[in-house]
Amino acid sequence: MPVNMIVCCKQVPDPEAPPAVFKVVDNKMTWPAEVKPVIGQYEEFALEAALRIKDAAGGKITALSLGNNFVRDVIKKALAVGGDELVLLEDEAFEDSDSWATANALAMAIKKIGEYDIIFCGRQSSDWDAGQTGLGIAEILQLPAVTLARKVEVADGKARVEQVIPDGCRVVEVPLPAVVTVTSELGALRYAALKGIMAAAKKQPVIWKPADIGLEPSQVGAAGRRNKLEKLFQPVKEGKCEMIEGDTPAEAGANLALRLREAKLL
Repeated sequence: MPVNMIVCCKQVPDPEAPPAVFKVVDNKMTWPAEVKPVIGQYEEFALEAALRIKDAAGGKITALSLGNNFVRDVIKKALAVGGDELVLLEDEAFEDSDSWATANALAMAIKKIGEYDIIFCGRQSSDWDAGQTGLGIAEILQLPAVTLARKVEVADGKARVEQVIPDGCRVVEVPLPAVVTVTSELGALRYAALKGIMAAAKKQPVIWKPADIGLEPSQVGAAGRRNKLEKLFQPVKEGKCEMIEGDTPAEAGANLALRLREAKLL
């Protein structure tokens, strides 16, 4: 049976960029222009999960993303690897959203899309690492959810999910429709073939503003936040070195042991 899937993708600054290039200015994270945007790595794992189901059972994949000023060549990667449609919630009003506002807007867009069996999300985003949006979507839409999936198969109206747990993995079944968040153990996203890249270049994404999904600008982005960022800062890491001496190696070792006890490290 063909499976209708929605994959939530997020455009983020390249997480492989050196940490030193990211700075905090006026309580906001900034980065230089040479740090290019990419689809988040966990969202790529989610996209690969959907593609594997499409390979096995057929179906349709709709990529869904929220933000502003999308780089089309970046976000269209979801189409180039095998996605069928791309829906962008793109507007200045969507900027500076928190997990709640993001989940709510995505849920309203999913309602408008209408037909779906599985909603895939990454286990967390590659920028804030909150890991809340997928479960937020499930709560708002009143759907069952399975987190940390490393393998997903569909049969008889159910999803069979291998879920990563602290001491291994377990297999669970969930009735469809459902939300599934995907972790890195599933494996990397496949490369886009030239045919797919050319096809993606010809496709135009569907663009929705807040009003298109039944929301006011006051309900999305910074205006729709339900938490307050008190302070964003980069921690200062300091290191100290103390030389422990002695007339002989044995005496130096004994002095080191005494110093470690004083510091309550032994």
